[in-house]
Amino acid sequence: IYTNLPLLEDRPSINHCGSCNTCIDICPTKAIVAPYTLDARKCIAYLTIENRDGIPISLREAIGNRIFGCDDCQLFCPWTKFSDQTKEKDFSPRHQLNASDLLTLFEWSESQFLENTMGSPIRRAGYRGWLRNLAIALGNSPYNSKVVKALEKKKQAFLDTDDMLVEHITWAIEKQLK
Repeated sequence: IYTNLPLLEDRPSINHCGSCNTCIDICPTKAIVAPYTLDARKCIAYLTIENRDGIPISLREAIGNRIFGCDDCQLFCPWTKFSDQTKEKDFSPRHQLNASDLLTLFEWSESQFLENTMGSPIRRAGYRGWLRNLAIALGNSPYNSKVVKALEKKKQAFLDTDDMLVEHITWAIEKQLK
């Protein structure tokens, strides 16, 4: 941050962790490799939000049904129980995204994605990343013939235009059919 405003200095943080390794143990992709050390290349938040390329096959099952970040390390941290839920409306779920099923989200067109994520950080992933992430989540879900049909339809739509997306959708179809 570049600014000419006077800023108050933060107090140094206190190490509350002690011998707790919950975040290391709970991380689905083992991205936390040691206390205070994160391998961002394995972090679900990085992979599903900032990464614009393919997600390594070796990490896809561990991603589970997460389509935008993870936060398991924060959810399971014993110190998180001392924090309060924000009352800031900008952080509340919009457009019922927290109650939508994966298949419905996957079937959105790009214009629906843009409309339904307006003003949301989900836009950081972009439509292409959104579909990639949803394909992985659908591949990790229990077999459903409707899911397979939707994956095959979306695969055809991108067959000649997006190799990365087609590869992820193909993986999801194969995983569904196993």
